[in-house]
Amino acid sequence: MTTSGRAVVSEGGRLSVTDVEVRDPRPGEVLVEMRASGVCHTDHDLMQVPLALVLGHEGAGVVAAVGAGVGHVSVGDRVVLNWAMPCGACFQCERGHAHLCERHSPVVARERTAPRAGTTLVDGRPVLCAFDLGTLATHTVVRAEAVQPLGGVIPSTSAAILGCGVMTGVGSVVNVARVPAGAAVVVIGCGGVGLSIVQGARIVGADPIVAVDRHGERLELARRLGASTVITPAADDDDLEGVARQVRQMTGGRGADYAFESTGVPALAASPLRVIRHGGMALQVSGTEQTIAVDMRLFEFDKTYVNPLYGHCNPERDIPRLVALYEQGDLLLDEMVTDVYPLDEVQRAFDDMLAGRGAKRVVVFGEDGGRW
Repeated sequence: MTTSGRAVVSEGGRLSVTDVEVRDPRPGEVLVEMRASGVCHTDHDLMQVPLALVLGHEGAGVVAAVGAGVGHVSVGDRVVLNWAMPCGACFQCERGHAHLCERHSPVVARERTAPRAGTTLVDGRPVLCAFDLGTLATHTVVRAEAVQPLGGVIPSTSAAILGCGVMTGVGSVVNVARVPAGAAVVVIGCGGVGLSIVQGARIVGADPIVAVDRHGERLELARRLGASTVITPAADDDDLEGVARQVRQMTGGRGADYAFESTGVPALAASPLRVIRHGGMALQVSGTEQTIAVDMRLFEFDKTYVNPLYGHCNPERDIPRLVALYEQGDLLLDEMVTDVYPLDEVQRAFDDMLAGRGAKRVVVFGEDGGRW
């Protein structure tokens, strides 16, 4: 049996909203009727893959059906999706590194022979789903490990961004850097991930929290979410040395304790090294994969440089924590969702993202507009 739906499908750089058929879940799988899906730069990058691909890798929805052996969610449950799908038994999972699962992770798995295919069909042919999720669709079939129950009253539009951008940002502060209270933190780039880093730093009690961006709208939002100071780089400050001088002035000449890069600009991958003190930690969160030249003097002295994956997410542990922080009023998600689009206007969502407008963009499905 199959379920009829619609999905955002890219192929060779072309984007379309098209009719699809989604098969029933098999053992260990869940069919989710999507309510909302985030849109981010990774989705745009995946458009260049020369294969038919259902886009989207963060979202929230309602369980429509479950396969045999699935016990942690039931039909009708509200859920959030994530692309860390730990098997619990591989080398990495046994060592507590669920985000590096060697069997299920669509990013790092080495034991899989090919991505999962066949859950979604376009014109009768199976297509791949981004990150084994494909959340930019009315329906998707995913591994049970990709689904975490939501509960509570968090809107689907806010829950949708938990599964990647927020997890990456807050997790990089809490799980990776383990920033202590009173530490000086710099956040370079205030898109969805950067704003989540700002919030993570505020939640743990960092001070000061310095937000750096070229977009005034984003800096204003960074202040609302917890930044104590904002810096707009000068037009000719391409390597952010001018920003680094300002940070040193704020920190007694030393530099920040922790700095996070989340711009997605390859040339800035080493920029957090410029703004940290000797013995500080630089985190390159935006996932630069290009070859760049790095001045090794930036590592002097005793600086640590980390390229973390997904904020070291353990979904069973971290998603309930994030939901609890939201319910307590400590994690502000509604404020981060600056633009909401119906499925047929997904191209506008990408255009606004590439133009640097707003923070997080969310595509909604159904009559409730993602509110439930």
